[in-house]
Amino acid sequence: GILHEMRKRATHKELIPALVFDESCNCSECFHMKRNTLEKLYLCMKYELPEITMDEELRLKALKPIEAMLEMSKSIK
Repeated sequence: GILHEMRKRATHKELIPALVFDESCNCSECFHMKRNTLEKLYLCMKYELPEITMDEELRLKALKPIEAMLEMSKSIK
């Protein structure tokens, strides 16, 4: 997955996988997350594609775990 590729390219860094909160979700072992690559991430950020549209209620629900991940990353030094 992308974490493996990042570890290969940044051997001097300590990369910490996403925490597992319960048995139903292990995001660092997710099949779909493993389909991401550094190249795909780069192209997505460079061209802002693909555009994702969704219902506002769903967007707000999806924002919560993203904000939680960003908040967790602040405590990791």
